[in-house]
Amino acid sequence: MAFSLNRITLIGNLGKDSETRFTTNNNAVTSFTLATTYSYKGKEGNWINETTWHNVIAWSLSDYMREALKKGKKFYVEGRLSKREYTDKEGIKRYMTEVVAERLFPLEGRDQEGQSFGSPESAPESSLDVNNSSTEDDDLPF
Repeated sequence: MAFSLNRITLIGNLGKDSETRFTTNNNAVTSFTLATTYSYKGKEGNWINETTWHNVIAWSLSDYMREALKKGKKFYVEGRLSKREYTDKEGIKRYMTEVVAERLFPLEGRDQEGQSFGSPESAPESSLDVNNSSTEDDDLPF
């Protein structure tokens, strides 16, 4: 049996406010772009910054988390890479690689009441884990 691993961990800033759409089954999918920067010293000893933009999608986010996903906010994103294909308006087949977020944490900023995003008291536990399930202990088979 071959072992493989598809995990990605990013910390970066949102490039624009998130957008939420609903599938035909009424499932919410939220998309946003996240910028990460890699810095290194060039040949002359000056610092060079390379910014990479990541397309991120997240399924069934809480209202709290959707409100927190605003342009410029710093976020921790953990998930997996996914590749999909689609046909554009001209009939050309296109491919897109995106991060499917499984965990999101706001790392800075304040909400409208002045509470810091990312502080334990400001975030309901269900907003932090995208794959959170509401299974009661009594429903577990063990």
